Amino acid sequence: MKFLEESAKKYLNIVLTPKQIIQFEIYQKELILWNRKFNLTSIKEPQEILLKHFLDSLSCLSVIPTDAQKTGFSLIDIGTGAGFPGIPLKIACPRIRLTLVDSVGKKINFCKHLSGALSLEDVEFVFARAEDIGKSTQYREAFDWSVGRAVAKLPVLLEYLLPFVKIGGYALAQKAQNIEGEMRTMEHALSVLGGKLIQVYPVQLPGMEVRNLIVFSKISPTPPLYPRRSGLPNKKPL
Repeated sequence: MKFLEESAKKYLNIVLTPKQIIQFEIYQKELILWNRKFNLTSIKEPQEILLKHFLDSLSCLSVIPTDAQKTGFSLIDIGTGAGFPGIPLKIACPRIRLTLVDSVGKKINFCKHLSGALSLEDVEFVFARAEDIGKSTQYREAFDWSVGRAVAKLPVLLEYLLPFVKIGGYALAQKAQNIEGEMRTMEHALSVLGGKLIQVYPVQLPGMEVRNLIVFSKISPTPPLYPRRSGLPNKKPL
């Protein structure tokens, strides 16, 4: 945990409290334990979990305003898997109102178990595909931020993320280093879905290639047609 504490401060300017360090330690142990039975993630080594899951998730705070981190905001994490990046962000910013979405039941069950083990509050768990809840009045255009990490290519990911965001809110895509091709193909999706590119923020973590945080603002309502029915965004990207 010393590596996590020191790296968060050095590379991300995040100072973790003793309580937060303990929460991350519990998270790491529970993930390793559950992963033996349910194969939640391909990243299984303790040190890699700290770097490629925890620190990578915390890097999202680099593009979220400090005042929002302190006062709280609503965030929906699409395709959260074993809770990334949503739960690390919730640990670092307890005031976040967090909704975790995944279409794999065992992953949502792990997130529920973990939330209890960490005594997290104001967390909702949704076992569903993004396309299936994207038109629900409960979730549509209801969030300050939506986030997706390693879920799909940008034209597809935007169709998953932008329908959940309020006008004036933001969608955040975490992507690997080589994004030029995806950036060139996303313009049509952005214009259709009511989004605007705001920022591409490179993040360098120790021992990893540069990662990119791509921030989009929601400038107009997403048309009622979107997201399209389950599976179609990936089969026929905008």
